[in-house]
Amino acid sequence: MSETQSVESKKKPTVLFIMHMPPPIHGASVVGQFIKDSELINNAFDCHYINLTTAKNMEDIGKGGIGKIALFLEKVVKVHNAIQSLRPSIIYMTPCTSGGPFVKDNLMLSFAKIFAAVYSRKSRFVIHLHNKGVQTMQDDWKYSVMYRSFFSNMHVILLGESLYADIAKYVKRSNVLICPNGIPDVETHLDEKVQNAVPRVLWLSHIMLTKGLMEFLDALSILNKRGVKFMADFVGGITGEITQAEFEDEIEMRGLSDIVEYHGNKFGRRKDDFLRQADIFVLPSYTEAFPLTILEAMQFALPVVASNVGGISSQIEDGVNGFLLGGKEPIMQNTFRPDPQELADRLERLLCDRELCVRMGQEGRRRYEAHFTLPTFEHNFKQALETVLETPSIDDEHEKTK
Repeated sequence: MSETQSVESKKKPTVLFIMHMPPPIHGASVVGQFIKDSELINNAFDCHYINLTTAKNMEDIGKGGIGKIALFLEKVVKVHNAIQSLRPSIIYMTPCTSGGPFVKDNLMLSFAKIFAAVYSRKSRFVIHLHNKGVQTMQDDWKYSVMYRSFFSNMHVILLGESLYADIAKYVKRSNVLICPNGIPDVETHLDEKVQNAVPRVLWLSHIMLTKGLMEFLDALSILNKRGVKFMADFVGGITGEITQAEFEDEIEMRGLSDIVEYHGNKFGRRKDDFLRQADIFVLPSYTEAFPLTILEAMQFALPVVASNVGGISSQIEDGVNGFLLGGKEPIMQNTFRPDPQELADRLERLLCDRELCVRMGQEGRRRYEAHFTLPTFEHNFKQALETVLETPSIDDEHEKTK
């Protein structure tokens, strides 16, 4: 099957999806695969797919090179040909919003807008943001100029209401649709969860400094010095931010070698085994939008301790199904750093109160079932695109101004 794929239809609205799909595996690419595989979405629209990514793996993200430039230009040609031949009702894209990846994605979006102006003026543009960072960069005049062009005549899908603050300077609220992520349920039962004599804290993320790695290790060191009993499992791939040897040195220098275990990357059932064995899930990240790993933790009835950044407050209610770090208001700036002392205090409450731990975990599971299943996401996503189709196209707006 080719990279640009379709479902035959004469009457369905045509949607060109220019989006991230695995590899590498990260939130946006996983959701992209969910969309591509969705029977509901593919039955509702005449769907065509182009993979936006130019990275081979997580370490490759953000890097340049002649090979990447050639691959990018190849994708520009594919987008041109698709818009010229399909004249899609919707052109959908999942761009980054800061750094080098934003510059690349903004360039791709600019090309798509030019092609649509020439071949497909009935097209409506939708960007689906799986990250944040606009508020952090908007004071830089170069970024501000790019953002004004980037968000012009654009419908934006956000993962949570709190994330609107990140783009409020450039996008009217009436042009925003909210569609929280959802994930497929696991074939497990809560009574299969392991009952640990010593509670286990789970880190399920790439081994990155920006995920709050050092602050988490510092918090574990504080807990260990207090005499709190626990084990900590790290599951995730090594990235360019820190080598495995450096990571293991950080563990050893804090005296945590006997209570911290690094297991590498795990997928599928092997990853689920760690979620099933855990008692508490932690994500003290500097910046997030709406992490799928938190939904996975909620699936397995784990209380979550996470930074109150991006849209995480749409997943976790402080004191109800977990604890939020950094204050009551969601943080949009990428300059946030979690406080190891606060993190240690929140973890200690859960580690020393099994009843609280279980109660919060059960509430997380209830919220997952009510709001964050894959069928719920598919329904909301389909509804979002249908809402966009009810709005005027570029050509319609042009006719109004005549």
